Amino acid sequence: MTFTTKKSFKDLVAESNAVVQHVNIEEAQVLLSQSHTQFVDLRDIRELYRTGVIPGAFSCPRGMLEFWIDPESPYYKEVFGSEKLFVFYCDNGWRSALAAKAALDMGLPEVRHLEGGLDAWMQSGCALSPVKW
Repeated sequence: MTFTTKKSFKDLVAESNAVVQHVNIEEAQVLLSQSHTQFVDLRDIRELYRTGVIPGAFSCPRGMLEFWIDPESPYYKEVFGSEKLFVFYCDNGWRSALAAKAALDMGLPEVRHLEGGLDAWMQSGCALSPVKW
């Protein structure tokens, strides 16, 4: 049985992009050097190992984000309780747009997402770090 979606993923991403502030590669490079900024990599572990991460990024799989943000969740991560500017990214910017909107909806005050995601970062020749655990 086939169903018809009420909203496509493209609709959801577009709605998120209309609400969430973006940073381009040049802005991201400046923010990366500032101590009040935390980059958040939303990709899964296979993606992290395949390409590496933006230096200093915190890994948060997209499926865990809401649980890690909420202080009442047993999965809460203290990094989200800091008063930092969070810059979310994924491969191409779709998951990060959705995630940034969810984070804003949950009350994180300073959230952005990286336009074009890690694909744009790599195409610009920006540095990556290997995954470290």
